[in-house]
Amino acid sequence: MLLIASDAHRAHDPADEVEAGHRRPMHETPDRVDRIRAALDATGTHRWLDPDDHGRAPIDAVHDPAMVDFLETAWAEWTTAAGVDDAVPDVFLHPGLRAGMGPARAPATPLGRLGFWCFETTTPIVAGTYGAARAAVDLALTATDRVLVGERFAYALCRPPGHHAGRSVFGGYCFFNNAAIAAQHAVARGIDRVAVLDVDYHHGNGTQQIFYERADVFYASLHGDPDRAYPFFTGHGDETGAGAGAGTNLNLPLGVGCDDGDFVATLDRALEAIDGFGAEIVIVSLGLDPYRDDPICDLAVTTDGFRACGARVAALDRPTIVVQEGGYATDMLGSNVAAWLAGLETASGQR
Repeated sequence: MLLIASDAHRAHDPADEVEAGHRRPMHETPDRVDRIRAALDATGTHRWLDPDDHGRAPIDAVHDPAMVDFLETAWAEWTTAAGVDDAVPDVFLHPGLRAGMGPARAPATPLGRLGFWCFETTTPIVAGTYGAARAAVDLALTATDRVLVGERFAYALCRPPGHHAGRSVFGGYCFFNNAAIAAQHAVARGIDRVAVLDVDYHHGNGTQQIFYERADVFYASLHGDPDRAYPFFTGHGDETGAGAGAGTNLNLPLGVGCDDGDFVATLDRALEAIDGFGAEIVIVSLGLDPYRDDPICDLAVTTDGFRACGARVAALDRPTIVVQEGGYATDMLGSNVAAWLAGLETASGQR
């Protein structure tokens, strides 16, 4: 399989995040990529490729250019104003704050603008964040380009991840929505129907929001029930799309302790819907945090279960771009990614 990777992600390396009101070490670290690369190298069956530079235009096609502008200069402006290195908001634009008064304006000070664009506290900005996030987009776009010219599968080892970033908001370790940008890129290149399949434990609120009113991109997500699982405010089963996108959004919330059998059966429901939509290509937001020992998950999927999931996606028989999202049980993360991709290749007869 063709794998796209870069060392540019290392520039994004915050020491801490604020979770449940406490400062604690980051879950989303450069070590995650090291573990994945080592496991995939050990298979001896993959081809690595450096990404192409696609510039900023594909990002602006999905995200508010004003948010992109902010992220480009946020760290430098924050450190000047706040006097500390890691940029973490302490005030947020809650919709109730200006209810009935019209939209808010972005404040002049970065102390306020950070909370204008960011929705939570686990996504610090450091000196290298913007460059790393731009590079992650190039990985997803390069994988998409290769599939569009004939590769059956391509895997983008994206970090930082992306599926929590909406058009005008970022958070959840995510700055730019790599999978959504790849999907829009495919549409711009002439693909009429694209499906994004999100198997991360956490609902991809950003991807859903970006395509919620569009008929050309189908979004299907398996995730922890938002009644108990981050990001809490999106991902319910009755969120099915709106306007032209009515019926093109499928959420499949999962119960505590969901195991291999239940997870694969739910995945089959998503794949059936994608097939019915008539998707020409599939973009997988690959989270390995449904793993039974993941520190921020309460499901029970095993390595064998991930292999079975890859095989199920292969059986859909569509060109497939796999974009890395979450997964924080670092000791097993590489093995779990390798198993998922092995299921994809083996079931398709490419190995």
